[in-house]
Amino acid sequence: MRRFLKFVGSLLVGLVVLAVVGGVGLVWALRSYSGDLPQLDDLADYQPPTVSRIHAGDGRLLAEYAREKRVFVPVDAIPDLVKQAFIAAEDQNFYRHPGIDPVGIARAALTNLERWGTDQRPQGASTITQQVAKNFLVGNEMSLERKVKEAILAWRIERVFSKDQILELYLNDIFLGNRSYGVAAAALNYFDKSLADLTVAEAAFLGGLPKAPGRYDPVRDPEAARIRRDYVIGRMETDGYIDGITAEVARAEAITLSSREPESFARADFFTETVRRQLVAEFGEAGFYEGGMSVRTTVDPKLQAIADAALRRGLAAYDRRHGWRGPLGTLGLDPATGDWHAALSAFDPGFELDAWRLAVVLESGKSEARLGFTDGNEDRLGFDEVSWARPVDADGNVGARPKRVADVLSAGDIVAVEWLEGAADKPGRWTLRQRPAVEGAIVALNPHSGRLLALSGGFSYRQSKFDRATQARRQPGSAFKPFVYLAALEQGYTPASIVLDGPLTFDLGPGQGEWKPQNYSEKFYGPSTLRLGVEKSRNLMTVRLADDIGMQKVVDLARRFDIGEGLQPYLSGALGASEVDLMHLTTAYAMLVNGGKRIAPALIERIQDRNGRTVLRRDSRPCEGCIADAWNGQPAPVVVDNREIVEDPRLAYQMVNILEGVVERGTGEAAKSLGRPLAGKTGTTNDAKDAWFIGFSPDLVVGVWVGFDQPRSLGEKETGASAALPIWIDVMAEALKDEPAVPFRTPPGVSIVRVDAETGLLPGRSTRAVIAEAFLPGTEPTSSTARNPAAEASWTGAEGGDAGSLEPPPPSADVPGSGGLY
Repeated sequence: MRRFLKFVGSLLVGLVVLAVVGGVGLVWALRSYSGDLPQLDDLADYQPPTVSRIHAGDGRLLAEYAREKRVFVPVDAIPDLVKQAFIAAEDQNFYRHPGIDPVGIARAALTNLERWGTDQRPQGASTITQQVAKNFLVGNEMSLERKVKEAILAWRIERVFSKDQILELYLNDIFLGNRSYGVAAAALNYFDKSLADLTVAEAAFLGGLPKAPGRYDPVRDPEAARIRRDYVIGRMETDGYIDGITAEVARAEAITLSSREPESFARADFFTETVRRQLVAEFGEAGFYEGGMSVRTTVDPKLQAIADAALRRGLAAYDRRHGWRGPLGTLGLDPATGDWHAALSAFDPGFELDAWRLAVVLESGKSEARLGFTDGNEDRLGFDEVSWARPVDADGNVGARPKRVADVLSAGDIVAVEWLEGAADKPGRWTLRQRPAVEGAIVALNPHSGRLLALSGGFSYRQSKFDRATQARRQPGSAFKPFVYLAALEQGYTPASIVLDGPLTFDLGPGQGEWKPQNYSEKFYGPSTLRLGVEKSRNLMTVRLADDIGMQKVVDLARRFDIGEGLQPYLSGALGASEVDLMHLTTAYAMLVNGGKRIAPALIERIQDRNGRTVLRRDSRPCEGCIADAWNGQPAPVVVDNREIVEDPRLAYQMVNILEGVVERGTGEAAKSLGRPLAGKTGTTNDAKDAWFIGFSPDLVVGVWVGFDQPRSLGEKETGASAALPIWIDVMAEALKDEPAVPFRTPPGVSIVRVDAETGLLPGRSTRAVIAEAFLPGTEPTSSTARNPAAEASWTGAEGGDAGSLEPPPPSADVPGSGGLY
C-alpha cells in the first residue's frame, strides 16, 4: 500500500511538472508566434476577387472575366442545406468550438494512430475557422509553426467575428475545382444552378470537394466522387440535418453535370474586346479582373450578327474576284483508303468557320469533286461552284478560269465549303470558299445618342484580335469630301453654286515640281453645281473649293467633328490624304444626320460594382421625373438636350440632302435598290488601297472599310462602290427590313426649292431634270434657266481637248499627299 501511494505521489508530481512545463511552453509559443501574426483587418474589409461580366444591350451575357471565378453571396442568401453539407463534411462542431476543436483533434489523432504504417493519408483536424485563417492570413506552408499560428489566429477570429461571418468568408473563398471559387460559382459550373435550386445530393457533392477537388472530380474519377458524396450525405444524416429517407434518395441520385449552354451567350468578339481594353485602362487589371463588375454595353446582338455575316460575305465576294490561292492544307495519306476522318477532324483551319465547313477532297474529276466531311458523310461539289477559282501566282497575278474541277482541287486537299440553299428551280449545293486575304471593318451606331450598336473589326477574331474599326488609322479618300463641301457651305456657298471642274496645277516650290490633281475618270466636266461635285466625287472641284475658302477652314471644321487629328492645311488633305479610323469617321457622319450635335461613340451603357451601385452611366443627364413608382397619368418627363452644337443644323441638313443625291444619282446609286431614304459617300484612296462607304438612314449610321493590313492595291477597278458599298447595302437591308421608311428630318429655316439639276437655277425652257434643293432663306436662285449654259459653253477641256482657255490655277505651295480618287 505504501508503495502504491508513493507511486501515485510520484505520478502526480510528474503530471504537475509536465503541466508546468507544458504551460510554460504554451506561453512561450504564444509569445513567440503572436508578435508577427497578421492583423484581422483584411478579414473585416474582405472584398474577394469576383467575376466581372459584360452584357449586351438586351441583357444577354457577352463574356466573363476573372482571375478566380467567384460569385460572392452573403451568408443570409446561402441556403441552410448548403451550409449544413459543408459543416457536416468539414467541421461538425463548428457552432460549438472556440476556433479549434479539441474533440476533433483527439479523434484525428486516434484515427492516425490506427493508420500508422499504412499508405493512407493522415487525417487533419482543422476547423472551418482554421481554414479561413490559413486561406486568408498565413498561407499553405506545411510546418509546425504555420499550424501554431493558424490555431492562434483561429482563436482570435472567433473573438472578433460571428460564426455566420466566418462561414460567409469560408463558403465564398474556398476553391472547389472546375475553375470555381466559392459555392455559388461551383453550383453554376457543375450543375448550372443557383444555390437555392441544388438538391441534397448536389449540395453534398459540393460539400465533399474542399478536401481534394481534383481527387473527387466526377469526370476524372466518378466512383471516388460518388463515395465522397455519399460519405457527406451520411454525415448530414448522422448530424440530424436530413432524415434517413432523404439520405437514401440522395444516395440513389446520379451525379449529373450540366455546364452553362453556349447559346446563353451573345457574340460580339471585337466589340467585347474593345470594352475590355477600355475597362482595364479605366480601372486597372486588378479592378477589372477581380472587381465583380456588371457591365451593360450598347451592342445590339441582332445587328451585330447581321454586321458580322455581311462583312464575311462581302470580303469573300471580293476575294472570289481575285483568284484562288489554294487549299487550306493537304492530308498526308491516301483518301481512297477511307482513313481520312480522324485527320480531317483534327485539322485546325486557324479561323472561325461559322457557316462554312471543313471537307477533304476524296476524288476530283472534270465536272465534280467528291467531298468527305468531319461527320463522316460525303457529298459532291460541282464545277459551277469552283469555276471562279482562277489560280494566283506568287506575284499576285491571276490566271485563266479553270476548265474542270481537277484544275482547282486534288485528292487530299482540305478546303472550306458552304451550303447554299436551293430555290424552286435550283437545288441546294455546296460552294468552294477560301479565307479572304483582304480585311475589313464595320461600325454601326445610333446618330442621336452615339450608342455603338455593332462593331466588326475583321474577318476572324480568333486569327487576329487587331480591331480595324478602332485601332487602324487609314486614309479616308473621298469619304472625307463632304466635310470640305460643308466648310464651303459655311462660307456662303449653296448646293447650287457653280464650281469649275477643270485642270489645276500647283507649283510646289523650287525643285519640288508641280502637283496636278486629277478626277478618277481623268476627264474635265466644266462648270458644275456644288451638289454634283459631291454626287460624282469630283476631285478637281473639291481641291478648287478648298483653295478658294482656305484649307485652314477645312481643318478647323474637321477638328470640330473629331476627324482632324493630324490633318494639316495642305490642299491634298481635301482629298482625304490624312488618316482616320472608321469609328471616328462614322461618328462624324452621325453628327451630320443628327443636326450638327456632338456625340461620342459609346460602348458602355452602365457599370455596377459588386454591391450593385452604379459607378458609371452613359447618360448622366438629370431627370427629376424619370424615377417614379408607377405611371398615374403624369406627363412624360422632359430630359434636357445638352449636346454641344458643332454645326448649324440647316447647313448639316443641306449636306445630308446632298448625300441623299449620292445614293439617288451618284457613286452610291447601288443603294437606291433598298427603296428608302438613305444617304452616304463612297471613298477610295490612290491605287485603291482603301475602300470606304459611310452612309445612314435618319436613325442608323453604318460605316464600312475594306483593305489589306499591309496597304496595297485592292485591284484594278476596285473602289468604295465595288468593295465596301455592297457590304453596307447588305447590312442596311437586314437592319431596316422591318422598319418604316422615315424621311430625313428638315430643320426650321430651310427652304426647299425645285431647281434645274444642271444649272442650279430655277427650271426653264431647256431644263432636262429638276430636283428639290435645300437653301437657306435668301440664298434661293431668282433667275431661270432660259438656256443651258453647260451645254452651250465652249468647254473644250471636258473630253481632254485644249485646256489653254481655262483660268490659270490659283497659286499654292501646299504639299500633296496620296489623297482620294473616288
